[in-house]
Amino acid sequence: MLLFVVGPPAVGKATVGQAIAERTGLRLFHNHLSIELALRYFEFGTPSFRRIDGTIRRMVVEEVAASELPGLVFTYVWAFDDPGDHEAAEAYAHPFREHGGRVLFVELEASQSERLRRNVGESRLAEKPSKRNLESSRRSLLELDVRYQLNSGGRFDEREDYLRLDNTHRTPGQVAEHVITHFALRPPTKAKFA
Repeated sequence: MLLFVVGPPAVGKATVGQAIAERTGLRLFHNHLSIELALRYFEFGTPSFRRIDGTIRRMVVEEVAASELPGLVFTYVWAFDDPGDHEAAEAYAHPFREHGGRVLFVELEASQSERLRRNVGESRLAEKPSKRNLESSRRSLLELDVRYQLNSGGRFDEREDYLRLDNTHRTPGQVAEHVITHFALRPPTKAKFA
């Protein structure tokens, strides 16, 4: 099973993804795992950066899809107005579908002011060294908000495999529980015998 957690920068994708993973046994691949590695060698957005980032993501997705692992939580900043992002999401989903797995989507929304607050949060900065230049990170968040449509505006709300949540005033645990209940992701409990 592949569970995408999508949304704009600093909306809480990795934190919510971690909370879901801890409760379900799914493994978490947050998008900065590959981004931070590629940034050690190449500037963001360059062809070499994109190849490293994309190759790592594809390899992880393909290996997990073919494995006995219960599944993957995969975070992704999806520009809904960029056809390339839709194609990339479909490419990540393909190995899971090919192996008969479910592919689910959770879209997180939060106010820009809340995302700016989260953008300087301790856990975000600990996991994502590229975000430690606070002014650059803030500027990038604001520029991406102007340049791209980073929330769907509800266009997928009717789909059974899609859940859109505003997590401005919810804890990661609350969001994780909502997602787990909505998609019935709770692992089976073992029967106790006397």
